Amino acid sequence: MRDYLVFQLYGPLASWGDIAVGETRPSALTPTKSAVLGLVAAALRLRRPDTIHYESDAQRTAHERAECEASQAKLAEGYGIAIKVETLGLPLSDYHTAQVPSSGTGRNRRMFSTRRDEITSGHKSDLNTILSRREYRQDTYCVVALWARPGAPYTLGELRRALLEPGFTLYLGRKACPLALPLQPEVVSAERVEDALAGLRLSAVFEKLAEVGDGTESKLIRHFEPAEPFLLWDSDAETKLVPEQTTTRRDSPLSRRRWQFKVRNEHRAHALKGGQS
Repeated sequence: MRDYLVFQLYGPLASWGDIAVGETRPSALTPTKSAVLGLVAAALRLRRPDTIHYESDAQRTAHERAECEASQAKLAEGYGIAIKVETLGLPLSDYHTAQVPSSGTGRNRRMFSTRRDEITSGHKSDLNTILSRREYRQDTYCVVALWARPGAPYTLGELRRALLEPGFTLYLGRKACPLALPLQPEVVSAERVEDALAGLRLSAVFEKLAEVGDGTESKLIRHFEPAEPFLLWDSDAETKLVPEQTTTRRDSPLSRRRWQFKVRNEHRAHALKGGQS
């Protein structure tokens, strides 16, 4: 018997960052461990080392960045993860244009009061226009289960309270991807991780909509077309499922300051098939 923190993830858009080279920013088909832990870190109000700037006190800056790096590393190592994917959603590509004018350095440094000042104060050649393509997943519904490993920095109850009252705004991978359903975090005890994940499901969302009685749920069911759910889990999960596939993903945070990730093995099996030992 093991305790799990279980919560659901749904939004019209999600972006599960994958290995990015050049101007393309792809999205993985399923949530990455770094994305889930990033959401938990935001709920805990943990800052990333690259967001701390004290130009007048370099020693204080270095110390706080080191503390942030250590707290992020403990979070990454302290919890195992399993995910039930009920709908993969549809892909969406966005042709993205970003313009960031040079601000200069030293005495030549320029300060911009508004975004309008940024893009109109100089010549067009100074806008440093960057073109990229960013990928998203539409209408993905997943259920996440976390369990504490030895040395976990927070109890599952503390993580639950943070998800109920997050310190920072929560997103599904990017700021353009807000949550569209409550997380409904709960700490449950179960012998197997698949049993813990069974408590939250998309059909329950439709059932609650049916109570409203406006016919919305029938349209949503046709839109989502829920398929047979499948599970993804870390190697130390307690489960009777036999992996149908094992993949190596580079999505376990190693250094938030350097944006480095290490590999982990992720097992996969359909929840309703006979792949049980």
